[in-house]
Amino acid sequence: MKIVFLDAITMGDTSLEEMAALGELVCYPSSTPQEARERVKDADVACLNKVIVNQEFLDAAPRLKLVCEAGTGINNIDVKLCEARGVAVRNVAAYSTDSVAQTAWMHILNLFGRAFHYQDFVVSGAYSQNGVHVDFAHPFTEIAGKTLGTVGMGAIGQKVASIGKAFGMDVIYYSTSGTGHCKDYPCVGLEELLERSDVISIHAPYNERTAGLIGYKELAQMKPTAILVNTGRGGIAVEADLACAIEEGLIAGAAVDVYVKEPLPLDSPLMRAAKKCPQRLLLSPHTAWNSREARARLAHEMAENIRRFFGDN
Repeated sequence: MKIVFLDAITMGDTSLEEMAALGELVCYPSSTPQEARERVKDADVACLNKVIVNQEFLDAAPRLKLVCEAGTGINNIDVKLCEARGVAVRNVAAYSTDSVAQTAWMHILNLFGRAFHYQDFVVSGAYSQNGVHVDFAHPFTEIAGKTLGTVGMGAIGQKVASIGKAFGMDVIYYSTSGTGHCKDYPCVGLEELLERSDVISIHAPYNERTAGLIGYKELAQMKPTAILVNTGRGGIAVEADLACAIEEGLIAGAAVDVYVKEPLPLDSPLMRAAKKCPQRLLLSPHTAWNSREARARLAHEMAENIRRFFGDN
Protein backbone atom coordinates (compact mmCIF):
# COMPACT_ATOMS: atom_id res chain seq x y z
CA MET A 1 0.00 0.00 0.00
CA LYS A 2 1.37 3.40 -0.99
CA ILE A 3 0.52 6.37 1.23
CA VAL A 4 1.33 9.84 -0.07
CA PHE A 5 1.29 12.87 2.24
CA LEU A 6 1.05 15.85 -0.10
CA ASP A 7 1.62 18.72 2.37
CA ALA A 8 3.37 17.14 5.32
CA ILE A 9 4.81 20.49 6.34
CA THR A 10 1.43 21.14 8.02
CA MET A 11 2.34 18.52 10.63
CA GLY A 12 5.53 20.29 11.71
CA ASP A 13 8.00 17.93 13.39
CA THR A 14 5.32 15.43 14.47
CA SER A 15 6.37 11.82 14.08
CA LEU A 16 4.57 9.90 11.32
CA GLU A 17 6.14 6.55 12.22
CA GLU A 18 2.78 4.98 13.04
CA MET A 19 1.53 5.81 9.56
CA ALA A 20 4.78 4.67 7.94
CA ALA A 21 4.36 1.24 9.56
CA LEU A 22 1.20 0.68 7.52
CA GLY A 23 2.82 0.78 4.08
CA GLU A 24 5.15 2.78 1.87
CA LEU A 25 4.88 6.38 3.10
CA VAL A 26 6.11 9.17 0.83
CA CYS A 27 6.01 12.69 2.28
CA TYR A 28 6.21 15.96 0.37
CA PRO A 29 6.46 19.23 2.32
CA SER A 30 3.95 20.87 -0.02
CA SER A 31 2.39 20.29 -3.44
CA THR A 32 1.05 22.57 -6.14
CA PRO A 33 -2.14 21.30 -7.85
CA GLN A 34 -0.03 20.02 -10.75
CA GLU A 35 2.48 18.34 -8.42
CA ALA A 36 -0.33 16.78 -6.41
CA ARG A 37 -1.83 15.19 -9.53
CA GLU A 38 1.55 13.74 -10.50
CA ARG A 39 2.25 12.42 -7.01
CA VAL A 40 -1.04 10.56 -6.51
CA LYS A 41 -0.87 8.59 -9.77
CA ASP A 42 0.08 5.36 -8.00
CA ALA A 43 -1.19 6.16 -4.49
CA ASP A 44 -3.69 4.08 -2.56
CA VAL A 45 -4.02 6.73 0.17
CA ALA A 46 -3.65 10.51 -0.12
CA CYS A 47 -3.07 12.43 3.10
CA LEU A 48 -3.48 16.19 2.91
CA ASN A 49 -4.49 19.32 4.75
CA LYS A 50 -4.85 22.18 2.29
CA VAL A 51 -4.52 20.44 -1.09
CA ILE A 52 -7.71 20.64 -3.16
CA VAL A 53 -9.35 17.33 -4.06
CA ASN A 54 -11.44 17.89 -7.19
CA GLN A 55 -12.19 16.12 -10.47
CA GLU A 56 -8.71 16.75 -11.91
CA PHE A 57 -7.12 15.37 -8.76
CA LEU A 58 -9.26 12.22 -8.80
CA ASP A 59 -8.81 11.71 -12.55
CA ALA A 60 -5.07 11.55 -11.93
CA ALA A 61 -5.38 8.91 -9.19
CA PRO A 62 -6.87 5.68 -10.61
CA ARG A 63 -5.65 3.57 -7.65
CA LEU A 64 -6.83 5.95 -4.95
CA LYS A 65 -9.06 4.36 -2.31
CA LEU A 66 -8.87 6.77 0.62
CA VAL A 67 -8.35 10.48 1.22
CA CYS A 68 -7.23 11.34 4.76
CA GLU A 69 -7.72 14.93 5.86
CA ALA A 70 -5.03 16.02 8.31
CA GLY A 71 -7.56 17.93 10.37
CA THR A 72 -11.27 18.31 10.93
CA GLY A 73 -12.51 20.66 8.20
CA ILE A 74 -12.97 19.15 4.73
CA ASN A 75 -13.86 22.26 2.72
CA ASN A 76 -10.94 21.44 0.41
CA ILE A 77 -12.40 18.06 -0.60
CA ASP A 78 -15.26 17.43 -3.03
CA VAL A 79 -16.80 14.73 -0.85
CA LYS A 80 -19.73 13.96 -3.16
CA LEU A 81 -17.41 13.43 -6.10
CA CYS A 82 -15.20 11.18 -4.01
CA GLU A 83 -18.22 9.10 -3.05
CA ALA A 84 -19.27 8.84 -6.69
CA ARG A 85 -15.77 7.62 -7.56
CA GLY A 86 -15.72 5.09 -4.73
CA VAL A 87 -13.04 6.99 -2.82
CA ALA A 88 -13.58 7.19 0.94
CA VAL A 89 -12.89 10.38 2.88
CA ARG A 90 -11.82 10.39 6.51
CA ASN A 91 -11.07 13.36 8.75
CA VAL A 92 -10.07 13.62 12.41
CA ALA A 93 -12.49 15.15 14.88
CA ALA A 94 -11.90 16.31 18.45
CA TYR A 95 -8.10 15.96 18.40
CA SER A 96 -7.62 19.69 19.11
CA THR A 97 -10.49 20.39 21.52
CA ASP A 98 -8.29 21.07 24.55
CA SER A 99 -5.71 22.94 22.49
CA VAL A 100 -8.21 25.33 20.88
CA ALA A 101 -10.09 25.91 24.13
CA GLN A 102 -6.84 26.77 25.88
CA THR A 103 -5.90 29.24 23.14
CA ALA A 104 -9.32 30.88 23.22
CA TRP A 105 -8.99 31.38 26.96
CA MET A 106 -5.40 32.60 26.62
CA HIS A 107 -6.75 35.41 24.43
CA ILE A 108 -9.74 36.12 26.67
CA LEU A 109 -7.61 36.34 29.80
CA ASN A 110 -4.95 38.45 28.10
CA LEU A 111 -7.54 40.93 26.85
CA PHE A 112 -9.47 41.20 30.10
CA GLY A 113 -6.36 40.93 32.25
CA ARG A 114 -4.29 43.50 30.28
CA ALA A 115 -1.34 41.11 30.25
CA PHE A 116 0.57 42.90 27.51
CA HIS A 117 0.09 46.33 29.06
CA TYR A 118 1.42 45.16 32.43
CA GLN A 119 4.43 43.49 30.78
CA ASP A 120 5.28 46.71 28.94
CA PHE A 121 4.66 48.82 32.04
CA VAL A 122 7.19 46.85 34.07
CA VAL A 123 9.84 46.15 31.41
CA SER A 124 9.83 49.74 30.10
CA GLY A 125 10.83 51.00 33.53
CA ALA A 126 7.59 52.89 34.06
CA TYR A 127 6.75 50.72 37.06
CA SER A 128 10.16 51.30 38.63
CA GLN A 129 9.57 55.04 38.40
CA ASN A 130 5.95 54.81 39.55
CA GLY A 131 4.99 56.70 42.67
CA VAL A 132 2.98 53.79 44.04
CA HIS A 133 3.33 50.00 43.99
CA VAL A 134 0.30 49.44 41.68
CA ASP A 135 -0.67 50.71 38.22
CA PHE A 136 -3.98 52.21 39.34
CA ALA A 137 -4.49 53.88 35.97
CA HIS A 138 -5.15 50.56 34.21
CA PRO A 139 -7.21 48.16 36.37
CA PHE A 140 -8.19 44.85 34.85
CA THR A 141 -11.72 43.47 34.61
CA GLU A 142 -13.03 40.43 36.45
CA ILE A 143 -14.88 37.91 34.30
CA ALA A 144 -16.88 36.36 37.15
CA GLY A 145 -20.51 37.33 36.73
CA LYS A 146 -20.03 38.29 33.08
CA THR A 147 -21.75 36.54 30.17
CA LEU A 148 -19.91 34.28 27.74
CA GLY A 149 -21.63 33.75 24.40
CA THR A 150 -20.33 31.08 22.04
CA VAL A 151 -21.11 30.93 18.34
CA GLY A 152 -21.48 27.19 18.03
CA MET A 153 -21.69 24.64 20.84
CA GLY A 154 -19.89 21.57 19.59
CA ALA A 155 -17.07 19.84 21.46
CA ILE A 156 -14.83 22.92 21.52
CA GLY A 157 -17.66 25.31 22.33
CA GLN A 158 -18.69 23.10 25.25
CA LYS A 159 -15.11 22.95 26.54
CA VAL A 160 -14.81 26.74 26.37
CA ALA A 161 -18.19 27.08 28.07
CA SER A 162 -17.22 24.74 30.91
CA ILE A 163 -14.12 26.83 31.60
CA GLY A 164 -16.26 29.96 31.59
CA LYS A 165 -18.58 28.37 34.14
CA ALA A 166 -15.57 27.54 36.33
CA PHE A 167 -14.72 31.25 36.29
CA GLY A 168 -18.26 32.06 37.41
CA MET A 169 -19.60 33.25 34.06
CA ASP A 170 -23.11 32.86 32.68
CA VAL A 171 -23.08 30.99 29.36
CA ILE A 172 -25.37 31.31 26.34
CA TYR A 173 -24.87 30.16 22.77
CA TYR A 174 -26.06 30.63 19.21
CA SER A 175 -26.53 27.53 17.07
CA THR A 176 -25.35 28.19 13.53
CA SER A 177 -27.17 25.08 12.32
CA GLY A 178 -30.43 26.13 13.94
CA THR A 179 -30.56 23.01 16.12
CA GLY A 180 -29.90 23.89 19.75
CA HIS A 181 -28.85 20.37 20.69
CA CYS A 182 -26.88 21.29 23.82
CA LYS A 183 -29.30 21.54 26.75
CA ASP A 184 -26.68 22.56 29.34
CA TYR A 185 -26.89 26.23 28.36
CA PRO A 186 -29.58 28.51 26.88
CA CYS A 187 -29.65 28.64 23.09
CA VAL A 188 -30.49 32.17 21.90
CA GLY A 189 -30.76 34.08 18.65
CA LEU A 190 -27.72 35.84 17.24
CA GLU A 191 -29.03 39.31 18.05
CA GLU A 192 -29.60 38.39 21.69
CA LEU A 193 -26.18 36.80 21.94
CA LEU A 194 -24.53 39.94 20.54
CA GLU A 195 -26.40 42.25 22.89
CA ARG A 196 -25.97 40.21 26.09
CA SER A 197 -22.45 38.81 25.86
CA ASP A 198 -19.35 40.29 27.44
CA VAL A 199 -17.24 37.72 25.60
CA ILE A 200 -18.16 36.22 22.24
CA SER A 201 -16.09 33.20 21.23
CA ILE A 202 -16.50 31.65 17.77
CA HIS A 203 -16.43 27.84 17.49
CA ALA A 204 -18.29 27.03 14.30
CA PRO A 205 -17.46 25.61 10.86
CA TYR A 206 -17.21 27.86 7.82
CA ASN A 207 -20.15 27.26 5.51
CA GLU A 208 -23.01 29.07 3.77
CA ARG A 209 -24.66 29.82 7.13
CA THR A 210 -21.57 31.25 8.82
CA ALA A 211 -19.74 33.09 6.02
CA GLY A 212 -19.67 36.77 6.99
CA LEU A 213 -21.94 36.05 9.96
CA ILE A 214 -20.48 38.87 12.04
CA GLY A 215 -19.93 42.11 10.16
CA TYR A 216 -19.97 45.77 11.15
CA LYS A 217 -23.73 45.76 11.81
CA GLU A 218 -23.39 42.84 14.21
CA LEU A 219 -20.31 44.28 15.90
CA ALA A 220 -22.25 47.49 16.52
CA GLN A 221 -24.83 45.44 18.43
CA MET A 222 -22.22 44.27 20.93
CA LYS A 223 -21.53 46.04 24.20
CA PRO A 224 -18.74 48.61 23.86
CA THR A 225 -17.05 46.81 26.77
CA ALA A 226 -17.24 43.38 25.11
CA ILE A 227 -14.59 41.38 23.27
CA LEU A 228 -14.72 38.99 20.31
CA VAL A 229 -12.47 35.94 19.93
CA ASN A 230 -12.27 33.88 16.74
CA THR A 231 -10.43 30.58 16.93
CA GLY A 232 -13.04 28.94 14.68
CA ARG A 233 -12.66 29.70 10.99
CA GLY A 234 -11.52 32.72 9.01
CA GLY A 235 -14.32 34.62 7.31
CA ILE A 236 -16.98 34.06 9.96
CA ALA A 237 -16.13 37.52 11.33
CA VAL A 238 -15.56 39.97 8.46
CA GLU A 239 -11.92 41.01 8.80
CA ALA A 240 -12.20 44.56 7.45
CA ASP A 241 -15.25 45.26 9.60
CA LEU A 242 -13.57 43.89 12.72
CA ALA A 243 -10.51 46.05 12.07
CA CYS A 244 -12.72 49.15 11.80
CA ALA A 245 -14.59 48.22 14.97
CA ILE A 246 -11.31 48.00 16.89
CA GLU A 247 -9.90 51.24 15.47
CA GLU A 248 -13.13 53.10 16.19
CA GLY A 249 -13.46 51.69 19.72
CA LEU A 250 -16.79 50.13 18.81
CA ILE A 251 -15.89 47.12 20.97
CA ALA A 252 -13.29 46.80 23.71
CA GLY A 253 -11.08 44.25 22.03
CA ALA A 254 -10.69 41.19 19.84
CA ALA A 255 -8.40 38.26 19.21
CA VAL A 256 -8.10 36.36 15.93
CA ASP A 257 -6.31 33.08 15.19
CA VAL A 258 -7.83 32.18 11.80
CA TYR A 259 -7.95 34.18 8.58
CA VAL A 260 -9.51 34.20 5.13
CA LYS A 261 -6.06 33.99 3.58
CA GLU A 262 -3.23 32.29 5.43
CA PRO A 263 -0.56 33.28 6.18
CA LEU A 264 -2.12 36.69 6.88
CA PRO A 265 -1.11 39.21 4.17
CA LEU A 266 0.96 42.18 5.29
CA ASP A 267 -1.65 44.56 3.86
CA SER A 268 -4.53 42.98 5.78
CA PRO A 269 -6.73 45.50 7.60
CA LEU A 270 -6.24 43.36 10.70
CA MET A 271 -2.50 43.99 10.54
CA ARG A 272 -3.16 47.73 10.31
CA ALA A 273 -5.53 47.67 13.27
CA ALA A 274 -3.20 45.52 15.39
CA LYS A 275 -0.36 47.99 14.87
CA LYS A 276 -2.62 50.90 15.84
CA CYS A 277 -4.21 49.10 18.80
CA PRO A 278 -1.73 46.41 19.91
CA GLN A 279 -3.31 45.89 23.32
CA ARG A 280 -6.87 45.64 22.02
CA LEU A 281 -6.35 43.40 18.98
CA LEU A 282 -4.35 40.20 19.47
CA LEU A 283 -3.38 38.15 16.42
CA SER A 284 -2.00 34.62 16.54
CA PRO A 285 -0.78 32.54 13.55
CA HIS A 286 -3.51 29.87 13.27
CA THR A 287 -1.90 28.11 16.18
CA ALA A 288 -4.89 27.21 18.36
CA TRP A 289 -4.90 23.59 17.13
CA ASN A 290 -1.11 23.35 17.21
CA SER A 291 -0.15 22.08 20.66
CA ARG A 292 2.39 19.24 20.64
CA GLU A 293 -0.22 16.98 22.17
CA ALA A 294 -2.87 17.85 19.57
CA ARG A 295 -0.51 17.16 16.67
CA ALA A 296 0.46 13.80 18.18
CA ARG A 297 -3.22 12.89 18.52
CA LEU A 298 -3.83 13.97 14.92
CA ALA A 299 -1.01 11.78 13.58
CA HIS A 300 -2.25 8.81 15.60
CA GLU A 301 -5.86 9.21 14.46
CA MET A 302 -4.84 9.55 10.82
CA ALA A 303 -2.96 6.24 11.10
CA GLU A 304 -6.01 4.73 12.81
CA ASN A 305 -8.25 5.93 9.95
CA ILE A 306 -6.03 4.15 7.44
CA ARG A 307 -5.77 1.00 9.58
CA ARG A 308 -9.52 0.82 10.17
CA PHE A 309 -10.41 1.45 6.53
CA PHE A 310 -8.21 -1.27 5.10
CA GLY A 311 -9.08 -3.60 7.94
CA ASP A 312 -12.74 -3.26 7.02
CA ASN A 313 -12.17 -3.61 3.27
